[in-house]
Amino acid sequence: MLPGPLSPTLQEGLVRLGTWLPFAPAAAMLAHFAHVEVGEATARRRTEALGAAYVQLQLAEVARLEHEAPPSPAGPALQQVSVDGVMVPLQHGEWGEVKVVAIGTVEPPAAPTTEPAHATQLSYFARRAEADQFRWAALGELHRRGTFTAERVVGIADGAEWCQGFYGLHRPDAVRILDFTHAFEYLVAAAQTCFGPEPPAATDWLTTQRHELLTGDPAQVLAALAALPTAAAPDPTRARDAQATALGYLEARRDQIRYATFRAAGYPIGSGMVESANKLVVEARLKGPGMHWAPPSINPMVALRTLAGNDRWDEAWPALTGYVRQRARQTADQRRQRRRAAPAPPTAAPPAPTRPPAPAPSAAPRPKLVVNGRPTAQHPWRRRLLPPRTPAPAPPPKS
Repeated sequence: MLPGPLSPTLQEGLVRLGTWLPFAPAAAMLAHFAHVEVGEATARRRTEALGAAYVQLQLAEVARLEHEAPPSPAGPALQQVSVDGVMVPLQHGEWGEVKVVAIGTVEPPAAPTTEPAHATQLSYFARRAEADQFRWAALGELHRRGTFTAERVVGIADGAEWCQGFYGLHRPDAVRILDFTHAFEYLVAAAQTCFGPEPPAATDWLTTQRHELLTGDPAQVLAALAALPTAAAPDPTRARDAQATALGYLEARRDQIRYATFRAAGYPIGSGMVESANKLVVEARLKGPGMHWAPPSINPMVALRTLAGNDRWDEAWPALTGYVRQRARQTADQRRQRRRAAPAPPTAAPPAPTRPPAPAPSAAPRPKLVVNGRPTAQHPWRRRLLPPRTPAPAPPPKS
């Protein structure tokens, strides 16, 4: 039995509903289908408690992998690993970043030069954590998906340093690809500031450079970017800044924008699968109207969301409930041990014996009022009702 008044089946149903729905509708759904009334607070408490337990199970699995170093399952011939971050609303008007990794098996396209490659069999891992902690915590999902034994891994992400550090730790030999849409946005910003609000010139330039970036030599695109007529821009200073930013960013990632080469090899060039994960796994549940989360609630919720999104609920639920029952028993045992170890409260000293009070002296026996059927002198009948009459004084003698 799981802790709490609900049966295990009802608890699982409530947690499943709380994983997909806001807590108040989840409680209402349980009442509708199971005819059991629970409050919004109960739905929140049970869902987050099971999510926190799953976080601990995942951390324990990472620790086990590091300690035992078991062989990794066989990976696919080509695997895509994309990482990204998504912001979620916290209490008091603050925001926090949830980092997400999406893993998929790449199916080679029938015509690499005309059809983009795409990944299937997607799975996810998400945490609100610093980059180093996130890289470590994601080890379990990467191991399960065979990332370490895949013949080839392509790492597609934006240019953030923490994203590159993720690949550097787990697959230093991964083919690094800058997400195509992300790279093209730098060209868009530079063209719009250079050509101003009139779209035809900017549109023509961007159409040409987009085609060249996809099918040709990135050096030609960088040369065209450097040749933008910034001096004739409506705001030359702003145009030069946008041009310099785009050039610096793309030049530093020249090896990651060889899209024609990547496409010819059958590699994807977009990180759409992790951007979809941001929406489907995180935002769909944690960015609803009026939602503001306490920071400790984020990881339990995203852990359950990835469990459901990976379609592993039935597989993981027995281990999860077993962990919860074990923790409940440990907590109960610790309470009993504390009670046994606690010193007994001091007993009060017995009161000193007191001397019983001396008996009151017995009263004199009452006189008998009747003896042999005759009233005695003490009988009320024998008492004079009036005091004795005093005789009048004698008159004085006559002289």
